[in-house]
Amino acid sequence: MTASATTSSATPSRRLGIIGSIVGMLALMAAVLPHWVVPMVFPPPPADKVIVDTGHRIKDRIVAKVKGVEYQAPKVEKSAGRSWSETGSVAAISLGLLAILLSVLALVFREERLLAGVAAALGTGAIAIEISFLAMGLLLLIVILYVVANIIGLF
Repeated sequence: MTASATTSSATPSRRLGIIGSIVGMLALMAAVLPHWVVPMVFPPPPADKVIVDTGHRIKDRIVAKVKGVEYQAPKVEKSAGRSWSETGSVAAISLGLLAILLSVLALVFREERLLAGVAAALGTGAIAIEISFLAMGLLLLIVILYVVANIIGLF
């Protein structure tokens, strides 16, 4: 009797981890690239024009308030650059969440942990980058409003 030692080492599947990692990388690209590529293709208006326009809107709002008239904000069209940036933000967050979901599913189905971790890290990173750009934008808006309010003498 010969005992044949046939030990089959079952390798865990990698399908969900690989797909999650690819989706996570796409999410990371969608989070970073629009903030560098879109301003080169569609340059934003100069800062002094934005500040002057904001100052005029604030002045018009204050005049309407003093007169007791309801303020009618002028209709502003979205620029192509802003539209692309918003699309990139939505895509980055959506793909990041999908990468995290695929990572969780990979762990549930007992796939390789390394790829699941990479997918989760890429998805989380893409969402974190998008939130940080949002926070920087809000801080910049606060600074611009403070400067304009300082110029017109509200402070």
